[in-house]
Amino acid sequence: MPSIGSIATLAAATVAVALLAGCGGNGPLDPAPATPTSHPDITITFSSPGSSAQVPNPDEITPTAAKQLCDMLEPEVDRWRTEGAQLGKLGFNGTVHDWAARNGGLNDTVVKDRAIVDRITTTECPNVRQQVLDALNVSTLADGLVGFGR
Repeated sequence: MPSIGSIATLAAATVAVALLAGCGGNGPLDPAPATPTSHPDITITFSSPGSSAQVPNPDEITPTAAKQLCDMLEPEVDRWRTEGAQLGKLGFNGTVHDWAARNGGLNDTVVKDRAIVDRITTTECPNVRQQVLDALNVSTLADGLVGFGR
């Protein structure tokens, strides 16, 4: 924790920098020009998407995201098996929340459809899925998720 002396020194330095920054020009309160200055050699172009442009779906689970879920589950299975089903479920939930957050906030997608975790792992890593089911003592991964709605 910083001492009061170091906080006071930091505050004084901040004030000094602010005062020095205001010393240029005709004074610290020089107004900005009402009209921007023209620079003929600078061009800015804005393009808008065409009517057929693809808008990304933030709730879409990409193949990369699906693989990442499996990659995040696999190293945890032994720990969950050792800790037991109850503690393992907590770890499993944390891993799924972490995965969803890392992939554009997919948490709302999982809340709406918990079985999506089963579908992803059935397709992407059925062996890892089965190991997680056994470690957590559940029949579906959706059954192992808490805090994601019903």
